[in-house]
Amino acid sequence: MIGVLPLATNIKIGEHKVGHLFGLTFNLDTIWATGIAGGIVILLGFLVRWRLTRPEPDHVPSKLQLLWEGVVKEVNTQVEDNLGHIHPFVAPLAIALFFFILIANWLEIIPSEPNKHLHLLPAPTSDTNLTYAMALMAMVGVWTYGIRQRGPRAYFRHFIEPFPILAPLNVIEELVKPLTLALRLFGNIFAGGIMVSLISLLPFYFLWAGDVVWKLFDMFIGAIQAFIFALLVVIYFGMATAHEAEHIEEEAETGGGTPDISPSEGRPEGADEAEPAHAR
Repeated sequence: MIGVLPLATNIKIGEHKVGHLFGLTFNLDTIWATGIAGGIVILLGFLVRWRLTRPEPDHVPSKLQLLWEGVVKEVNTQVEDNLGHIHPFVAPLAIALFFFILIANWLEIIPSEPNKHLHLLPAPTSDTNLTYAMALMAMVGVWTYGIRQRGPRAYFRHFIEPFPILAPLNVIEELVKPLTLALRLFGNIFAGGIMVSLISLLPFYFLWAGDVVWKLFDMFIGAIQAFIFALLVVIYFGMATAHEAEHIEEEAETGGGTPDISPSEGRPEGADEAEPAHAR
């Protein structure tokens, strides 16, 4: 195997092109890759809108429109299944997260300088700074939504249900959600970046095949991770009001509804048997 596999690599974990301003350190590659990914998503949105308003003589939708509508339909279905209706804030948030994470993940497939462990345009989701920020933004939205829908008292009361002794565990579970969201996305994308760097160190007669196969697989993983992140955000929004929905159902089952009254209830016995005088 000598000459086939590299004996050593110079890949360093967590290394970025950095800049300093006001005593703060900024990962420049993450910043410009994030801006490029966001710009691509905005351009795609405007392009789809332009195609929708453009008169088509054959009325055949474009491939981009079909892709966009397919994602929107699937997200709306998940939102409706978890919240009971298509919420005007949750659905656009999940759609935006999916497309942004998808484009950000796929930036890794753009070729970089050969035999270099730093990519010219790395996936910004392979940096925990971005994944933590997205996860925290999403969970703040979930917590705000839960408090507005149920009220502060009812929302915080669910932390002591079903038993007050479980309150510490319920609080820890809620605080861990943004961590798991961020680390799941970061771990998968960062591992893919390492594999791309390792493949780039192979001899040229193995490089092309390994590079093509892995980048196709990396695109698949990037799409799956974008879908999982958006889906979990939708599920967390549904969980934020799940307890309130259960209470409403319990009240309806225990007498909150209107009792059925038969037409003959409250009438004197034998009234049905008596016929009116004019009917005889």
